[in-house]
Amino acid sequence: MDCGYYLPCYWPDTSYPMQHLYREMVREAQFAEDLGYVSFSIPEHHFTNALVHPSGLLSAVHVAAQTRRVPILTATTVLPFHNIPQLAGQISQADCLTNGRIQIGVGRGAYQYEFERLQIPMEDARERFADSLELLLKLLSEEDVSWDSRFYRLAPTTITPRPVQKPHTPIWFAATTPDSLDYAAARGFPVMTTPLRESFDKVIAQVEGFKRGRARATGDKSRIRLSMLIMAFVTESRRQTDELVQHALNRHRRFLNVFTTPGEVAGGAIRLIESDLTAEQIERNLVIGPPELVAQKLSEYAALQIDNLQVNMNFGAPHAQVMRSLELFATRVMPSLG
Repeated sequence: MDCGYYLPCYWPDTSYPMQHLYREMVREAQFAEDLGYVSFSIPEHHFTNALVHPSGLLSAVHVAAQTRRVPILTATTVLPFHNIPQLAGQISQADCLTNGRIQIGVGRGAYQYEFERLQIPMEDARERFADSLELLLKLLSEEDVSWDSRFYRLAPTTITPRPVQKPHTPIWFAATTPDSLDYAAARGFPVMTTPLRESFDKVIAQVEGFKRGRARATGDKSRIRLSMLIMAFVTESRRQTDELVQHALNRHRRFLNVFTTPGEVAGGAIRLIESDLTAEQIERNLVIGPPELVAQKLSEYAALQIDNLQVNMNFGAPHAQVMRSLELFATRVMPSLG
């Protein structure tokens, strides 16, 4: 099991200049690459302070220009939000600009708040996503593509430039339910998932769903990998652990606002709402603590044969603490994961 690093640009204090946060993101990416993290991942979200990447591709190209070698995944590009022929060209251009370091995670979106403001019917998300994914794959891998569906009518079209990577820029399928992981793996996609802040039972169920699908897949299965995004932080005192648990709880409260309601947002800042999890549950479910505890918890993930972890350390701690956790994780935890 190898480890990548998640670059969310979480922005709980909206008085802090966003350009500083982006500069810190680059410094963390550079440090993580030097420390041996194998990839970066960057989300897409709109109109709030939760994860401030309205263009994951733009952020990915920016990070690639200031790092050297590791792949950069979008996690995830929300296909119903995009014009797919235009997006395909942008992906291919990003692949060229980064010399083949771009990989694309695709998802259908989950926040009503975003769908409404982008004026896209959320009830069409599943059908639009399925159609968009097939068209995207065809445009990235073929020339003179024609298409006729409910959402796109395309005369023969070739995106330019063409992708560096063949047969196309790698596409990961974002899924969270065991059934959706099963479906994606059975189709031959590498899969990215997250248990969010739920218990380890959710992790087990997601892995089992992935393995069921992978067993049914045909052809070369070596590319059907499972990447799991987790919140983790290596702390150096009980007080710091308590602070990080509280940061994680507040991140969860913001998430619940836009995930379970139409969204209460003012000036881009998501209002904190009541949590369905206690601080004790958050601490038990997440991977926050001294190096020995973090290594012990992650050994349980490794035992499930998860291929890759994307580690999220940016959920409220100051930049200097994040850099220290990055170092401790790389030097005290990653060697034990094999």
